[in-house]
Amino acid sequence: MNARSLTGRLRAGLRGWGGVSAMAVVCALALAFVLLLPRTQPGGAAAADAGQGLAHGVQAKADGKCTDGKYPQDQSLSPSGTSATQENVDAIKSRGRLVVGVDTNSYRWGYLNPNNANGALEGFDIDLAHRIARDLLGDADKVAFKAIPTSRRIDAIDDGEVDMVVRTMTITCDRLGQVDFSAPYFRTGQQVLAPKNSTITGYNATLAGKKVCSAATSTALDNLKADKGHKIPASTDIGTVVPNQLDCLVKLQLGEVDAVVTDGALAASQAAQDPTVELKGGLFTDEYYGVAMKRGSEDLVRQVNRTLANYIKDGGWADSYKTWLHPTMDQDNKKSPSATPPEATYR
Repeated sequence: MNARSLTGRLRAGLRGWGGVSAMAVVCALALAFVLLLPRTQPGGAAAADAGQGLAHGVQAKADGKCTDGKYPQDQSLSPSGTSATQENVDAIKSRGRLVVGVDTNSYRWGYLNPNNANGALEGFDIDLAHRIARDLLGDADKVAFKAIPTSRRIDAIDDGEVDMVVRTMTITCDRLGQVDFSAPYFRTGQQVLAPKNSTITGYNATLAGKKVCSAATSTALDNLKADKGHKIPASTDIGTVVPNQLDCLVKLQLGEVDAVVTDGALAASQAAQDPTVELKGGLFTDEYYGVAMKRGSEDLVRQVNRTLANYIKDGGWADSYKTWLHPTMDQDNKKSPSATPPEATYR
């Protein structure tokens, strides 16, 4: 495809989008997913293979629990416990800033608002990162954000590019074998996003013969692979896999796919961006977001869990939800189940 034809398709796909939406698409299509925003560390490994497997994961049982008999969201460390060392926390304090991997194009979660004159990132995840920095370093602004695509969240932690990832990352048994997680800070589940005029009604037989998009290394892709031929028809085409979740929305707008499967919380924000698409059916999984850190970072995990406990207790979590997520998730005068912060259960 030449540049002129691609530009034409993009214009067609973006027709009717507002400023925030157009900005999100530009971000999604840019090759700057590893762009380091001001005051962040340089360097970083090349993007990993999007299809790389999770070789060292902790297997999940049929009831959703991990092989140790606990649910993945109940595996974090108590904030009141004592760690053998404080080396991870001390290293961040010595540096004087917290480096956090985030999304920069997920509306109301982590995004660049074109109407914000100072160019600061905004969203629910961004608020949490600022709070962690405040509690750890005494200043909410002592945080450096690094844009990380969906497919590189774990690699960015392993490679030492970031101290943690706060990026709508679901706690799973597999991922617990690769990174440490905080206690859960948000509850959601997988959902289908499709054009309003589509015959698709949800995660069901209406996906027969349809092309479905998901992000590499996402729980959406894991579910699609496991459910093909069972919960969804064998004829469902799940071969469209992208590095970054928002790329799926772009493909949906361009007519390259028929539906997107992603977290319901993200799908709600995308539906708010584009009035031609909507959520189809209800949530078909139960998932929890956590802050991801390097394996063995016990002191940092406990520190983040202290922040989460206080953030929920003092109303900071509720204020952030009201600012960013209430407009998209609490519909028809109904409070979303996600509007209540999840209770922490520690191992």
